[in-house]
Amino acid sequence: MTTIVPASTSQALAAALADEGVGSLTVPTYDRFADGETLAAVPEFDDEEAIVVASTATNDAHIELLQLQDSVREAGATDITTVIPYLGYARQDKAFKQGQPISVRATARAISTGTDRVFLVEPHEPAVADFFTVPTEPIDAAARLAEPLEGLDDPLFVAPDEGAIELATTTRDAYGEGAVDYFEKDRDYETGEIELTPSDAPVEGRDVVVVDDIIATGGTMSGAIEVLDRRGAGRIYAVCVHPVLAEAARTKLAAAGVERVIGTDSLEGAVSDVSVAPAIAARLGE
Repeated sequence: MTTIVPASTSQALAAALADEGVGSLTVPTYDRFADGETLAAVPEFDDEEAIVVASTATNDAHIELLQLQDSVREAGATDITTVIPYLGYARQDKAFKQGQPISVRATARAISTGTDRVFLVEPHEPAVADFFTVPTEPIDAAARLAEPLEGLDDPLFVAPDEGAIELATTTRDAYGEGAVDYFEKDRDYETGEIELTPSDAPVEGRDVVVVDDIIATGGTMSGAIEVLDRRGAGRIYAVCVHPVLAEAARTKLAAAGVERVIGTDSLEGAVSDVSVAPAIAARLGE
């Protein structure tokens, strides 16, 4: 029997994986000492196979993952699979300026030391898998985003930039009808400013679903929503696999005119309306 080991960041998702029949749950402990150090342990773990499930949205979450990997190995696990629903630092996949690190490479190497294989849910760039030193595979979860969408009127699925077209297409295909389009996006890496150029697709009166892998600060997504609203779109939905929603992101989306924000439980929060557990379970079962 396989034992699922949830990080504190992924408890609901780990429970959903248990419901999918992936394995049984163990209950870790998560402690913090007075000096700020953390300690994640698995006092009840007793198995040879472990699946550690951990989203690494913070520095503490990265340390917790490493501790859980080491804990199950110390407790006797001989086969460890690490599932990372959200990989922090994935957008730091290159040195943008002289003297900067490739941060995701550094974290990937550390994670690789404590596991036999890794699965990444919808990484920002699939190529980040190459930074790991153990077999690593991405899991496509975009189809899950279609589940909460119902009764759309002449839907248009829009990617906020060309890189997200595949996500928008996968979501549209899962929904079963609609067209796909995208915005042209230019980002100034010095100032952080983003310029969005809409396509010529007609949107007036149509329900529009804007699809991206991550909503972080909400700048790109809210900009797209504002353009669509000015052009007379009907209901506008913002959907993403990873609802980071940092700073005032949720407020930006509301102010821009969004009808609903939908995310998955890769990051557990208020808009995590759909689970990626079925997608993970299917891949683990292959």
